[in-house]
Amino acid sequence: MSTLAERLAAAAARRQAAAPAPPPAPEPAPAPAAPAPTPPSDAAPDSTPDAPADHADHGAAPETARPETGLDATIARSIGHVGTPDPVEKAAPVQVKKVPDAGRAEVPGRHKPLPAKPEVTSGARRALVAQQQDRIEEIKANVHGQLLQQLGPQLYDAKMDQSELENRVRVVLQEVLSAQERPLSSADRSRVTQEISDDILGYGPIETYLRDPEVSEVMVNGPHSVFVERNGRIEAADATFVDEPHLRRIIDKIVSRLGRRVDESSPMVDARLPDGSRVNAVIPPLSIDGSALTIRKFAADPFTVDDLIAFGSFTPRTADFLEACVRGRLNVIVSGSTGAGKTTTLNVLSSFIPRDERIVTIEDAAELQLKQDHVVRLESRPPNIEGKGAVDIRDLVKNSLRMRPDRIIVGEVRDASALDMLQAMSTGHDGSIATVHSNGPRDTLSRIETMVLMAGMDLPMRAIREQMASAIDLIVHQTRFKDGSRHVTHITEVERMEGDVITLQDVFVYDHGAGFDATGRSLGRLRSTGLRPKFLDKMAYHNVTVDPMVFALDRS
Repeated sequence: MSTLAERLAAAAARRQAAAPAPPPAPEPAPAPAAPAPTPPSDAAPDSTPDAPADHADHGAAPETARPETGLDATIARSIGHVGTPDPVEKAAPVQVKKVPDAGRAEVPGRHKPLPAKPEVTSGARRALVAQQQDRIEEIKANVHGQLLQQLGPQLYDAKMDQSELENRVRVVLQEVLSAQERPLSSADRSRVTQEISDDILGYGPIETYLRDPEVSEVMVNGPHSVFVERNGRIEAADATFVDEPHLRRIIDKIVSRLGRRVDESSPMVDARLPDGSRVNAVIPPLSIDGSALTIRKFAADPFTVDDLIAFGSFTPRTADFLEACVRGRLNVIVSGSTGAGKTTTLNVLSSFIPRDERIVTIEDAAELQLKQDHVVRLESRPPNIEGKGAVDIRDLVKNSLRMRPDRIIVGEVRDASALDMLQAMSTGHDGSIATVHSNGPRDTLSRIETMVLMAGMDLPMRAIREQMASAIDLIVHQTRFKDGSRHVTHITEVERMEGDVITLQDVFVYDHGAGFDATGRSLGRLRSTGLRPKFLDKMAYHNVTVDPMVFALDRS
């Protein structure tokens, strides 16, 4: 047995001498010593287990044993020895080094944290935004100029269809933008495209608000001051014109389509947009801080009686009564202050006119949107550049009497045309409707009386009032409340003369007794006074009756 052990030790010595020396390894960190492997029970204590210890001392993995041949293999097989198992190499622990100024641990093999970006001050940010804005404005001016050069007179060709013009402008616009030397981001490109399209095809910076259905009025107080009325409230708009000439170009575009002009010799003008929206413009020197432009929008789809009921302008019972009054051919005056909704109410009342009647409308700027088929629309005309050719409302009212009208509707009575309107109402043209600016039913009669005197006729005051009492049957007064809502506050009958005074009788009156809610909106409603009007007999002549319960007191 001793001889066998000696021969095994000699063979191990020969293998160790023949193997190349392992490369030096980095000194490992101190670690607890692993327990020595337990030798086989039948092996000598000084045999092969010494090899793993030697490898552990050098910190390197043991060399793979060569295949044993001959006597050595026979001896190994006889004692059950196949080879010493390789010890598992332990990974060196990661050393953590503290970074004193960052307060973080720096881990070998990882990237160092990036240095913090320099903080951008608010002033630098504003300067950067202003620089970007100037660049976009420069590109807009360049593209706008090239677009005008390429399209030229096509932009003002009245024979060209609007959709065809829009397509042509957009195609040329894309070509010009693509040829720009300085590239644009997709957001800036879309913005430039939209703004230039609005300038050429629309009305510049205010085009967005004209398309907004919630905006009812646009007010421009100069190139850098724009306000809008949204949901009955006035608020500043995020829009400005480049300068005064830019604003003047938009005004000229609006009025030139109607054959009108605005210049120093005629610095005020009334006009309309294609959808019927009312336009008023005043330019310097009358407007001190730059041109003033006011656009009162009208819905593309006019409000119906159901819409006004939903808005709370009047009640269903009141709507039924007003419909009966129109079908019964009563002469109606719609009164109220500026922005109270007179034209909207006039549109709704006009919708009650039977479709088999001939209607003639007379306006300064055509705003009414009647749905009947047999309608003749007349519009006044200002004087030309020579001061000639003016046709006012009074001329149109007198001419309409020779046009065989069943009804005459005057958009607004504001001058001596009141006399001709009263004459039309009292000479067989029953069922006519007009609007007047006033603060209440009684003030409406005073205003009409004053406008009749403007005609220059030396008429006695009593004669004027008698004609008013005979011609006018009903006054519908509308008010715009502080919360922005619009309500019919009085429906008043014009009765007769008592001495030198015209007697009025309220049929429906707005009740303010309910107060206001938390948001400031009025909680009141239009209520019946319980009085039956005397013009019910006149309505009966036209086969129109009214349910007496309409006038019952509303106690709810």
